[in-house]
Amino acid sequence: MDDFIQKLDMIADKDKRYKLDAYDFVLEALSYIQKKTKKKGHISGQELLLGIREYALSQFGGLSKVVFEHWGVRSTEDFGEIVFNMVNENLLYKTEGDSKEDFKGFYDFEEAFKVKFDADPV
Repeated sequence: MDDFIQKLDMIADKDKRYKLDAYDFVLEALSYIQKKTKKKGHISGQELLLGIREYALSQFGGLSKVVFEHWGVRSTEDFGEIVFNMVNENLLYKTEGDSKEDFKGFYDFEEAFKVKFDADPV
């Protein structure tokens, strides 16, 4: 486990675009979507992005976009960069059909992390 954490630290230190918290969050979201779907094997980029959105809204609500921006994440492509940084260090694995393109423009952050309130004003 310590080796895993050291590798994450090294990745975040090497690619300063994203904070370590962003890597941790992607791993948490991956675990979340695997548990939710009861899928033990491969999760596609699109499945992961949907899980990231759902998990973020459950954790941060309307602040999700702000939290991601603080971590350096501004688009779904950034999640692809994070995932492939971990793939390159053998912390995550990809199939032959997986690519960074899977993460390109999957959803708009402004729309994806908008929270609708139904409560009447006081």
